[in-house]
Amino acid sequence: MYLKKLSLVNFKNYAEADLNFESAINCFVGNNGSGKTNVLDAIYYLAFSKSFFNNIDSQNILHNEPFFVVQGEFLKEEKTDIVYCGFKRGDKKQLKRNKKTYTKFSEHIGQYPLVMISPNDSTLITEGSDERRKFIDGVISQIDKTYLEVLLSYNKVLIQRNTLLKQFFETKRTDLETLSIWSEKLIEFGIVIHKKRADFIEDFNVFFEKYYKEISQNQESVKLNYVSQLNDSEFKTILEENTSTDLRRQHTTQGIHKDDLEFVINRYPIKKFGSQGQQKSYLISLKLAQYDFIFQKKKTLPLLLLDDIFDKLDKNRVAALLKIIDSENFSQIFITDTEKDRLKSILKNMSKSYTFFNVINGKIDYAKN
Repeated sequence: MYLKKLSLVNFKNYAEADLNFESAINCFVGNNGSGKTNVLDAIYYLAFSKSFFNNIDSQNILHNEPFFVVQGEFLKEEKTDIVYCGFKRGDKKQLKRNKKTYTKFSEHIGQYPLVMISPNDSTLITEGSDERRKFIDGVISQIDKTYLEVLLSYNKVLIQRNTLLKQFFETKRTDLETLSIWSEKLIEFGIVIHKKRADFIEDFNVFFEKYYKEISQNQESVKLNYVSQLNDSEFKTILEENTSTDLRRQHTTQGIHKDDLEFVINRYPIKKFGSQGQQKSYLISLKLAQYDFIFQKKKTLPLLLLDDIFDKLDKNRVAALLKIIDSENFSQIFITDTEKDRLKSILKNMSKSYTFFNVINGKIDYAKN
């Protein structure tokens, strides 16, 4: 699978752009703020119907314009697919595949697997558990449609249960029987999600540890630990024991929506004890493992997007990364960088072919290598 063409209208800083891509490596070079990353984000939109950086669609429209359109042409299993994603202010977002509109965007997730490696990945280490749950959910959802459906159902029930808890507080009237109905649905979906997350982490660790050894040249041991209240207790017991707390705080304080991932290096949390270099290696290994895991499960090579990562890595890590992505297990790759000469020197020893695009203030020109 690879992306043959990309068309943009009023997307971020692009009034209009039409691009044809190389099936191997496509490089976008230009100054910071020129729009390199926006191209990668447009590709991300085609895979996930949303931005990697900003989930508010209206903020991804070119200033003072009424709408944006992102359209791509994929070659998949010797067939051409056209994916359209458009949003108009004050209207609903539209997502189409071969001119057929999706009724549920969740049906599209996983059709065109993709992995993005970006400086923003640092939030997986520095921010709260929400970011790490999004990572888990994002990987599993690309390979398991049932998981995504159950997760969406859990979140809907969670909203209903929280609304009910708030009503009890405001009206000073508590109906535990009605609350138990929503609790039972929450338990039903939560148990499924917990099992799938636990199984995923067990399988994923094998991929992750392998890539970290390659990137770090086997210098440290790493692991992901799945942290969940359901690891040690029944979900029903957890909810029952915290009913009074939930009523007082007006929301569901316990459940799989509180799950987390513990990032460990040499048996210690990497946030506290990992150097900058170790953290970078950790995050890149995490994303490469995501790529390989999806490939093994779906038997389709994902797109790989590398956003401005080479000036964040030392020469040894760059060399290790290039050795990995130059293999046949990596297909189409998109790279952004501020320095063309640096990127050319990085790519010159790779076996894959590559193409350069110059990006200047929302304008993209094909450049000779």
